[in-house]
Amino acid sequence: MSIKGAIFDLDGTLFDSMSIWESAGTDYLASLGYVAEKDLSKKLKTMSLMQSAAYLKENYNLPLSISEIIDGVNKTVEDYYFYHAMPKDHVISLLSDLQSKGIKMCVATAIDSEQAKVSLKRCDMLDYFDEIFTCNEIGHGKDEPYIFEAACKAMGTNKNETAVFEDAYHSAKTAKDAGFYVVGVYDRYEKRMPELKELADVYLDSFFDAQKLLRI
Repeated sequence: MSIKGAIFDLDGTLFDSMSIWESAGTDYLASLGYVAEKDLSKKLKTMSLMQSAAYLKENYNLPLSISEIIDGVNKTVEDYYFYHAMPKDHVISLLSDLQSKGIKMCVATAIDSEQAKVSLKRCDMLDYFDEIFTCNEIGHGKDEPYIFEAACKAMGTNKNETAVFEDAYHSAKTAKDAGFYVVGVYDRYEKRMPELKELADVYLDSFFDAQKLLRI
């Protein structure tokens, strides 16, 4: 594998943090006095925060603006990212190795940029990345390739020499279809793991020995 750039998802890839999103929508609605549908987290999983806010507003008739809903959801999960979210085992070792080889790196995430920056800085990971791109700032979710293309452009690399690290099948498929090299990353909350394994150019059950598996 010969790459010049790497784009990392945050939740479920860099951080073992998908658990917070299993209940974020339900907890937010509960704080407003609404009862969420049983499969809400499944429906919101593939959406950006803006798309999720629009879904909640429309389906629960919330008397709030999209931006107010986004702010409310962010406050629901803010404490977790500021103080508790932790990186996946051995991922920092991989980041250090990539940096030492001169490979440029960016983050492409669906969460709020401040939450991403604070959690990365708290875990001494922020300096590995040139930029952080969020779905809200780009204006598109990961069902479209815009966030990956923006990160690739910022790094000045070509798609075929840029690896996208993703734990979610739907995001990995978007990157793959757009022409990126895809590295699938195991996360216990991903229900479509077999499909992700089949799709990915390389699949990592963990970041242990990732350098060897990736042949960087």
